[in-house]
Amino acid sequence: MRIRVLGQYVPASIAVLAAVEAAIAYLALYAAVCLRFQTPIYRIPRLEEELGALWPRALMFSAIVILCLLAFGLYSGRQRAQLSGVLVRVAAALLVASAAVAAGFYLVPSLRLWRGVEALAILTAGLALVLSRLVFGQAVNQDIFKRRVLVYGTGAAASSVASLRRSSDRRGFQLVGFVQAPGETRTVPPDRVVDAHGDLRGLCEQLNVTEVVVAMDDRRRGFPIRELLDCRLAGVEVTELLTFLERETGRVRLDVLNPSWMIFGQGFRRDPLRLFSSRLLDLTASLAVLMISLPFMLLTILAIKLEDGWRAPAFYSQRRVGLGGRIFKVLKFRSMRQDAELNGAQWARQGDPRVTRVGAIIRKLRIDELPQVLNVLRGHMSFIGPRPERPEFVAELAEKIPYYVQRHYVKPGITGWAQLCYPYGSSEQDALEKLQYDLYYIKNNSLLFDIAILVQTAEVVLLGKGAR
Repeated sequence: MRIRVLGQYVPASIAVLAAVEAAIAYLALYAAVCLRFQTPIYRIPRLEEELGALWPRALMFSAIVILCLLAFGLYSGRQRAQLSGVLVRVAAALLVASAAVAAGFYLVPSLRLWRGVEALAILTAGLALVLSRLVFGQAVNQDIFKRRVLVYGTGAAASSVASLRRSSDRRGFQLVGFVQAPGETRTVPPDRVVDAHGDLRGLCEQLNVTEVVVAMDDRRRGFPIRELLDCRLAGVEVTELLTFLERETGRVRLDVLNPSWMIFGQGFRRDPLRLFSSRLLDLTASLAVLMISLPFMLLTILAIKLEDGWRAPAFYSQRRVGLGGRIFKVLKFRSMRQDAELNGAQWARQGDPRVTRVGAIIRKLRIDELPQVLNVLRGHMSFIGPRPERPEFVAELAEKIPYYVQRHYVKPGITGWAQLCYPYGSSEQDALEKLQYDLYYIKNNSLLFDIAILVQTAEVVLLGKGAR
């Protein structure tokens, strides 16, 4: 089962884990105070008379810890790391959290902690978080957190559900079978087909189904209106295929997409309030990044000059396609040789020989992208959005990939949902896959979703995911 949080459909198991770990971090500060002052828990109210209220401090501590865990991808439904990798991420997140907590309490003196309390709180929270992760690893695959899904249809559309292979795509539901629609060709495995015997509601009760997904190839023939209505009134959720796939995979599947779903469906907000909130976040995030990264940008300029000579340009600009198909020039640090494109535009690839030594480092750390904050400040780009592509590639991809031009209905971004969910794209197939995530973002974009993407981008930057 998935619930909607900050514009994303999050598996219920992960939402429960986040809530439990928020409580753990909150209580860890109380435990640390008890250990530091050697006070039993029932005497905390008396201690607070002398030290001040603890709950604001605990709340701030919990919020910082959860944000750091989120930033390191520990609440991502796409997380594939083994237990050892998860524990390393937890340790790194707590290390960053300790610095953030110290800074937070320094900026808000009234919420200051006492010597040793922060260290004890981090240690206590760390041990409890490791335990919670071990328990979660055993419980996450249990059916208690999953919807029992019955698919009505056995044709090409239904096969899009059967073909879901990634564990992250199947984490929220358990597929109990397919019901063949009248006159429909079967393409799903025969052993997964169940017979409703004309009683779809009775089958749902028999199999304890919680959701029916309508995945008919042709709804004009034998659409089961009465049967689906009976199921709906009996408390069984009825969902259209595209909406189900969007919810479970975090992308809009192009192979089953139809224009009516986009026209009549929810989302695609472009109202003045949304535009204002987007611009406000762009300006705030860009100015913050510019101030924090200025020393690294100066060092990057120096490194490029030392490698290629003082007359070599440290920056380069390149034509990209922006909002409404308008062309603008994106600014980046130069990471390739000056003659990198003597033979015309080329996709970047793994181990690209055109990349300089300094370029390999700054591309890995995403430092080459930092000058784009100037594009954001000028209004050519947004901080969050689809990756801007070159006109040469856009013209080619728009001819081959349906709905590709629709990605230009929002400003391109420095980071985005597709960049989080899919590695660096360097082919037409990659462009198609990333477009599905871009369409999901365009449909579901909101201020909270942008903030969630911004926080999770830390994992991409710190761990160098997808860089080439």
